[in-house]
Amino acid sequence: MPDRKVIIVTGAGSGIGREVSLEASRKGYAVVAISKDKEHSDELVAEIANDGGTCVGVTLDVTRPDAPARIVAVAQSRFGRIDVLINNAGFATAGGLLEQSDAEIDGQWQVHLAAPLRITRAALPLLRESGGQVMFMGSGLARVPSPYYGAYCAAKAAVRTAAVQLRRELRGTGVAVTYVDPGSVRTNFAKAAGITPQGPEWTSVTAQRVAKRIVHAMKTRPAVLNAVPLHTLAAMLGEWFPRMTDRALAKRTLPPLRQPAPSPQPAPSPQTSPTTSDFERALEPVSRRMERVKLPAPFLAELLRPGSDVHLSEAAMRWAGMPNKNERAAMAEALEALTAGGFLERTGEETWRVVRSAQ
Repeated sequence: MPDRKVIIVTGAGSGIGREVSLEASRKGYAVVAISKDKEHSDELVAEIANDGGTCVGVTLDVTRPDAPARIVAVAQSRFGRIDVLINNAGFATAGGLLEQSDAEIDGQWQVHLAAPLRITRAALPLLRESGGQVMFMGSGLARVPSPYYGAYCAAKAAVRTAAVQLRRELRGTGVAVTYVDPGSVRTNFAKAAGITPQGPEWTSVTAQRVAKRIVHAMKTRPAVLNAVPLHTLAAMLGEWFPRMTDRALAKRTLPPLRQPAPSPQPAPSPQTSPTTSDFERALEPVSRRMERVKLPAPFLAELLRPGSDVHLSEAAMRWAGMPNKNERAAMAEALEALTAGGFLERTGEETWRVVRSAQ
């Protein structure tokens, strides 16, 4: 299929990325779908294949140093070209900006800005050949930061600036650069971040609607795509009238998301010994390893939100910033210990589902 155009979508396992992959396939594109979740990736590949389309799934954390080369290698070896690159992968961590750890702040920078730039750089030669297009997924929060989205808003503001800068630098190369403001979309993004969505549900739109606008923009190649113009207008008004916006957000501010420090407990009497929790017992086999690499048990406890997913690379990055092999291995051992202790359930090679909190 030498004439079939090829699109790379990061964060394709769910939400907007998944719907863009499906819509692009229906329009005749071959899809290279990048996702950290193998199960979601396999489901997407199967669905596109059942519809008569072509999709190659790649299970990969886009922040890994080797991710750009691997992504481009798959597209080149399977299809020999890249026509559209959509940098969509992302996540948010809840909390006040100054409450977030270095790892949390760096994690937002890496996944939203640094990784997309590295992938774009690796794909640029093939994009030049095809006269292709790069899309950067932004957010209305780049204009109007919201409390308790931590470093996410700042990272998205940087994405917006980088898209403009790159568009101007690539002018005349034949490569189009589009910044996408998706608007308020009904996905599990905020829930996964531990943030309660604000405003009535009817004010948001479906991921399918946004995906259709994105795929259409692959023909029109605009500098900026406001997928839901009314949402963008609202954000612009919030940006133009900061004092009014400050007052409005003050009324809607969420309660602190960090768990308060536990109340001091009376010391055990000499006749009794402190109670060891199931969580502590589960970590006992790896406690010395954790001490050597300075992996704190409270950090692991924060990961244990029942029903949420834990990704090895993401957890290691949030803890250590750019973890080395030793730190990554220690995190893997700790997660395995929590699996054996009944706190986690393995769902993939490097993914787990939380089934029990640390309490």
